[in-house]
Amino acid sequence: MKKLTFIAAFFMLAQLAFAGGLLTNTNQSAQFIRMMSRNASTSIDAVYFNPAGLIKMEDGWHFAVYNQTIFQTKPVDSKFPLLNDGYYEGVVNVPVFPTAFAVYKMDNWAFSLGFGPNAGGGSATFDKGLPSFEIPITKVVPGLAGLTQIDPALNVTGYDAELSFDGSSVFWGIQLGATYRVNDMFSVYGGVRYLPSKNTYYGTIENIQLKVNDTYYPAPAWLTEASTQVGGKADMVSAAANMPQALQPLIDGGAGDFTLAQLEGGGYISSTQRAGIEGGLVQLIGLSQEQVNAMNLNMIYGTYTQASPQLQQTAAQLNAVSGSLAGTADQLSDKKVDTEQTGAGITPMIGVNFSPVENLNIAVKYEMKTILELTNKTKVDDLGLFPDGAKSRNDIPAILGVGVGYDAGLVEAQLSYNMYFNKGVDWGYNTRDLAIWQDVDPTKIRAREITKNGMEIGLGLQFNVVDNFAFSVGGLYGDMGVADSYQSDFSYSNPSVTAGAGIEWKIMDALTLDAGFSNTFYQDQEVTFNDPDLGNYNENLTKTTLNFAIGLSYSIF
Repeated sequence: MKKLTFIAAFFMLAQLAFAGGLLTNTNQSAQFIRMMSRNASTSIDAVYFNPAGLIKMEDGWHFAVYNQTIFQTKPVDSKFPLLNDGYYEGVVNVPVFPTAFAVYKMDNWAFSLGFGPNAGGGSATFDKGLPSFEIPITKVVPGLAGLTQIDPALNVTGYDAELSFDGSSVFWGIQLGATYRVNDMFSVYGGVRYLPSKNTYYGTIENIQLKVNDTYYPAPAWLTEASTQVGGKADMVSAAANMPQALQPLIDGGAGDFTLAQLEGGGYISSTQRAGIEGGLVQLIGLSQEQVNAMNLNMIYGTYTQASPQLQQTAAQLNAVSGSLAGTADQLSDKKVDTEQTGAGITPMIGVNFSPVENLNIAVKYEMKTILELTNKTKVDDLGLFPDGAKSRNDIPAILGVGVGYDAGLVEAQLSYNMYFNKGVDWGYNTRDLAIWQDVDPTKIRAREITKNGMEIGLGLQFNVVDNFAFSVGGLYGDMGVADSYQSDFSYSNPSVTAGAGIEWKIMDALTLDAGFSNTFYQDQEVTFNDPDLGNYNENLTKTTLNFAIGLSYSIF
């Protein structure tokens, strides 16, 4: 029976990401949610989107606080044939997703501070686990099919299990930088972002049961009992295989012509010894009781001698099955993991803003690759996946952002483009492959590959209805360029289109309210996996995301 290799990959979950790259959240303001394009911003949220454009703000202090409430579902529909139910759904609820900005602008300088969840920022709950958790458990059933040849009562026909997983991830970004006006057309920016980061994982595998002849039993207890039963059968077969040695003294003593009844009647063997000899001939070799009654000791000795090699082989096989059952019982006992990973990284950033004519703004921002190392702080690790104090890399790709904005008075338009240098980061191995192939054929484990660097392109329009009120709409298309080998139920990326809308209300000259709503429509991804026992099968990976945002900005001139 194959080892249940799901313990090699049970609690691996990539960081949650909402709008942006594979790890990065670019939904950092209510203005973004209502327009979907802010790379050429010259308002307070330019702290994140276009820090070189902050020089266009009025002299003085400027502050902004935002919150987003995000709802995401991550359904996975697996067609693996042994699953009881192949539909799984992860739920991500983020009631508080806060962002804050501050700017001090004076003459040719602007100094800025930003704070927000640059990656993650939510908790994912999988009430029934994921296919990668359950598929190895399903294989226990066909793996035990041979037990009926040992005893028809050991007929395992199904399974059940309680699997759960909760994972949270948040990489806070604390950004500091300075903007300088070179001349009326050019301004430049330099800054850094410090990212204290934390992932938490809590999960359980509990109450695994086996269905045996229409009745469910706790798997560890039943397998332990079955191991004992099979081990007893192995002892009986082994004794039969050694029967020639046990009978040899009687043969040497001249009792070869006597039947078993005569040997018992003459006191040469006990009734228990006779029952053992007869039992082996009837139950293991297949003779009838009438045949045994007619045989003398020489004939019995010859029969056992001829059958002994096969009986020894059978005993060895039964002992192996008994040991395997005992090992499987241990693997199917309740398991728990409770750990957190913490670390910090630094992202250097530069930016340029160019305004060749009035009302036209062109912006470029480059965030360098973030080297991030996380350290385990583990409370419970029954699976041995998160040794306390162990370190792992979780780098964040570099990002190039370009924006063009034009203010025509009644209408303002922004076009944004982001490139995520995903090919510059090692994304590790496919988790499903690890779970299935680790102990079968490690050469089948695929690296998570990127076909092309990720990209986003967005267009936003703001309609200034009156002096103090505007509404906006926008759209964003994103494709992270992942290969099929990247995708698994633990972490997957879908090309998407996001629609956003909202309002801007200038309550007074110094105070502005922004509010927005967005809905992301993901392209379903059908992925093919290969199983060593059952061959190819498909899974459908989907997502839905709704986002509500509100924020206030205030200026002291």
